[in-house]
Amino acid sequence: MTKLLSSARAIFALAVFFVASCIHVPISGLSIDPGEPVPVALLVPGGSGESGDEVLARSLENAARLAIADLGDQANIDLRVYQTRGDPEMAAFQAVTAVNEGALIILGPVFAQSANAAGAVVRERQVNVLSFSNNTDVAGGNVFVLGSTFQNTANRLVSYATAQGHGRIVLAHAETTVGQIGADAITNAVARSGAQLVAINSYPLSQEDVIASVGVIRDTINATGAGALFLTSDTFGELPLLAQLLPEAGVDTQETRFIGLTRWDIPSSTLALPGLQGGWFALPDPHLTAAFEDRYTAVYSSGPHPIAGLAYDGIAAIGALIAAGKRDALTAAALTQNQGFAGVNGVFRFLADGTNERALAIAEIRDNQVVVIDPAPRNFGFGGF
Repeated sequence: MTKLLSSARAIFALAVFFVASCIHVPISGLSIDPGEPVPVALLVPGGSGESGDEVLARSLENAARLAIADLGDQANIDLRVYQTRGDPEMAAFQAVTAVNEGALIILGPVFAQSANAAGAVVRERQVNVLSFSNNTDVAGGNVFVLGSTFQNTANRLVSYATAQGHGRIVLAHAETTVGQIGADAITNAVARSGAQLVAINSYPLSQEDVIASVGVIRDTINATGAGALFLTSDTFGELPLLAQLLPEAGVDTQETRFIGLTRWDIPSSTLALPGLQGGWFALPDPHLTAAFEDRYTAVYSSGPHPIAGLAYDGIAAIGALIAAGKRDALTAAALTQNQGFAGVNGVFRFLADGTNERALAIAEIRDNQVVVIDPAPRNFGFGGF
């Protein structure tokens, strides 16, 4: 317990170091009094009556309070929790209520439409919103997303694959909204990395069409000599079917590396798929993630929700900025300072367009286990960024 607490406090100390080394930025929004408690609104999806929303809301609040406890005397945050019921209209109402009651920044809400609604109603009051969403469509203006984005993951994976000599890429994706977003992210990553996207294969999302696409993908790989096959599908979709059928159709996974845009370790049963052995995917630093989960469980006697760490990260960022002692701590310019912040999932920073960049590790599946083959960067400006 003591070791975990020290680790958490070390994370915050590192975040403060990042901020303290920043240059001063001009005041362009609400200013704070560094000597007084800073009101921070936390918008969570509680109150809907849905058990899943209630569990998520409680876990986000717990993680936020855990972060505040770890801050100690380094930053003075007055956390105020508002229930949105997972509804955009309620999220907007609660955002206005929070700002009327003195909130200088909003952490949350979770869902993209709610984040968009909350941001819109407080924009003219120059209050920034740090949403737990990963939907980049709502990012921009005064809305920043904390969730890991497809673009961030694609950038990391394409860069690593290219460095390892797998820069000739075939992309396969479902003809769905999510599939297209993933495909766009990979295409953008290729354009900035020096890799070569030699072919794109898309397919309607049905079992019959996925099966029919296998031969097409195989023939494309053979014709192009691709060293990597990027897959946008997740473990709850067509990924298991593709992982089985592509090797059976003759795709050599040693010659053509399978690379996934989604987490291949969730659920853990995915790790046993023969076609994914030797495949690569990206994930946050597993040691930091495990430390947070252990710390959370020790305090609350149950494990955190998978995105609860975003609430901790949000508070860590806000707290680090407040601790720097500047009145302009919560402006967009301060939030997007280049050094970023240290969170429970690794270092991260907000970008000017409202999206984020997060440090990710590259993992390979070996003998049904996750093996980190390239650790997550510990700061910006070095390998992996």
